[in-house]
Amino acid sequence: MANEGLHVARQIFVNLPVKDLKRSVAFFTALGFSFNLQFTDDNATCMIIGENFFAMLLVEPFFKSFTHKEIADTAKTTEVLVALQVDDRAAVDALVAKARAAGGAVPRAPQDLGFMYSHGFEDPDGHTWEVFHMSEMPPA
Repeated sequence: MANEGLHVARQIFVNLPVKDLKRSVAFFTALGFSFNLQFTDDNATCMIIGENFFAMLLVEPFFKSFTHKEIADTAKTTEVLVALQVDDRAAVDALVAKARAAGGAVPRAPQDLGFMYSHGFEDPDGHTWEVFHMSEMPPA
């Protein structure tokens, strides 16, 4: 079957280490995200990205309890690119502008590939968030 295995999970939780949880919450709140207080304490918060899509922001010592590997130094390496699809080009530009205004870095210019427009930002911990709009979804 062509679609076999495409829907193996019902939700996704991306776990990201953060140095200062309050700073991260303030940054993402300024971008319009909300948080599930049921999964929030001094060590972590659950940021709601969309229906069934979440980012767990974990203070570094707590994050380290889940892995034996070192946490990536985002000033030197990229450990993940989180890509968010939005409704249109204006929404891409608006989210990146909010990120810049809230203290995020914008390391590159927007890219227009015709069928896809993208731009991105780095949050205060250096995690890269790619924001894009596609006029056409590629075939499955």
